[in-house]
Amino acid sequence: MSEIEKNTTDNNEEVVSRNFIEQIIDKDLSEGKYKEIVTRFPPEPNGYLHIGHAKSIILNSGLAEEYKGTFNLRFDDTNPTKEKSEFVDSILEDVKWLGADFGDKIYYASDYFDAMYEGAIKLIKKGKAYVCDLTADEIREYRGTLKEPGKESPYRNRSVEENLDLFERMKNGEFADGTKVLRAKIDMASPNMNMRDPVIYRIARMSHHRTGDKWCIYPMYDFAHPIEDAVEGVTHSICTLEFEDHRPLYDWVVKELEFEFPPKQIEFAKLYLQNVITGKRYIKKLVEDGVVDGWDDPRLVSISALRRKGVTPEAIRMFIELSGISKANSVSDMAMLEYCIREDLKMKAPRMMAVLDPIKLVIDNYPEGESELLEVENNQENEELGSRQVSFSKELYIERDDFMEEPPKKYFRLFPGNEVRLKNAYFVTCTDFVKDADGKVVEVHCTYDPATKSGSGFEGRKVKGTIHWVDAATCVDATVRLYENLIKEGEEVLNEDYSNLNPDSLKELKNCKLEAAFAGTKKGERFQFLRNGFFCTDMKDSTEDNLVFNRIVSLKSSYKPNK
Repeated sequence: MSEIEKNTTDNNEEVVSRNFIEQIIDKDLSEGKYKEIVTRFPPEPNGYLHIGHAKSIILNSGLAEEYKGTFNLRFDDTNPTKEKSEFVDSILEDVKWLGADFGDKIYYASDYFDAMYEGAIKLIKKGKAYVCDLTADEIREYRGTLKEPGKESPYRNRSVEENLDLFERMKNGEFADGTKVLRAKIDMASPNMNMRDPVIYRIARMSHHRTGDKWCIYPMYDFAHPIEDAVEGVTHSICTLEFEDHRPLYDWVVKELEFEFPPKQIEFAKLYLQNVITGKRYIKKLVEDGVVDGWDDPRLVSISALRRKGVTPEAIRMFIELSGISKANSVSDMAMLEYCIREDLKMKAPRMMAVLDPIKLVIDNYPEGESELLEVENNQENEELGSRQVSFSKELYIERDDFMEEPPKKYFRLFPGNEVRLKNAYFVTCTDFVKDADGKVVEVHCTYDPATKSGSGFEGRKVKGTIHWVDAATCVDATVRLYENLIKEGEEVLNEDYSNLNPDSLKELKNCKLEAAFAGTKKGERFQFLRNGFFCTDMKDSTEDNLVFNRIVSLKSSYKPNK
């Protein structure tokens, strides 16, 4: 994916700027370091992906496509305690949905456990790794601080033969979990804490979701990851900034294991989104406590949640491109994502009528028992979406806030004596209204002017208000869910006691009235509800007999893109 800015020179030629990653790749190719570009996305299958992961997926797959190279999807499954096949399946669905082409092969770190073990043996034989008996707390104590160098382990100078014997016995299960580790022998005085003889293997009797109980020792991420990249022929290992301090160890591993074409690690800034929760620990707690109805609850920003809410992959790609690729951390506003969603859907989604808080509207002078079909465009900005027929009769539903008994100034909708246009239909004038025993308006009465039919060429009097409606005789009932931020404005981290949850993050409206064309709507279909926003048929709860719609985004926007 390119972060492209176009400038015009004096000769009216377009100059396309390249982001810093593309500049590095261009230089590597021009110098002949690599013949083909290979990138990868290496998720750990220990949870669901979120919008930040989408940036990495789109960046890595986009670069492979741009340079006509290869993009690998690889599961970094080196920690069986937190990994599940459920997460593998969800990640696969997310990556495919985003349109990242990883071909017909899926890679797993566990495929390379033998190669990693052989790599560890090679380091021991070179005198670059040793078995250490210090406890985890002692290793931490010996490590030193940012201001003080670490101390060497008393086991650091074991012979190659002893280390080979102990490591094999570790593999064979002769020692208890946590009693021994294999450490790289680098430099206990290094200013980079990651280079102070890091642990590269630990004993852990855990059943792996793919290899079962074959192994009781497992490699650490910082040792496994560069080997995975090198074995697969990855040329540019593109990761987020928190791995910048780990790069010297990454380079050390591929150098000491003497890979012919070592991959190059490049770090970029993560995608941070304001006022959202992305931490797996917090989301897991929300799910387990029933605060949300799963990892795909539309109030979350997991990719599965965004998909269920109705966000399109094209909108996410637009958002990632607007956010840009850089080395500097920054925070993006949710309003920017919502802008991208509107921009993507405004030409795609049919614009239909739905009344979310219905009140009956009776046209007293419309012929009793009659009805008619009105021809309505599906999207006035996109003729390709065609048109549909909408039924109209004596009794309709309108939005409750489209009528007021005593309106304020500049209220141009229905009130006694006022005339408005019914969208795509006629002018109507309010003549009366009915209240229930509690004083709540339950019915509005009006008359219509047959000469004012929409599309008839009527050029008489003008009205300032236009309201939407649905035919009471043919409309369908639905549940509509209105989503807002899950946590209160300005918050970033969920309080353990949920005190900063937004109590209005979900409003569920029952008995909404939708025009007849919504009958038979398929799961995942997107629409614009006139004046109410963009909505999607819920993929989880909606059925043919019980339609459920999620609001994707409202129609109002405060975000303006930089030109």
